[in-house]
Amino acid sequence: MDKKICKRCLVSGRVQGVSFRYYTRQQAQRLGLSGWAYNLANGQVEVVAYGDISAIEQLYAWLHQGPPLAYVTSVQCQAITRPHDCTDEFEIG
Repeated sequence: MDKKICKRCLVSGRVQGVSFRYYTRQQAQRLGLSGWAYNLANGQVEVVAYGDISAIEQLYAWLHQGPPLAYVTSVQCQAITRPHDCTDEFEIG
């Protein structure tokens, strides 16, 4: 079993209005991660994910590609302390 970590990623490009959050949730659930994906006012999508390191790395790789209609130009991630409001599910908002 891997060590669990929490990462916050900011995804830039054409990532709003293309079901990016929906597909991110699908990937996260498939990988057994919890957290969320939210649209930000500046056009980015914020993704916070908590789980096994290997699963986080797989989600990170997927974020660079995104769903078919997305065009990702940048993914910037940083490790964070697991937020207190991070549930055991993956939410979109």
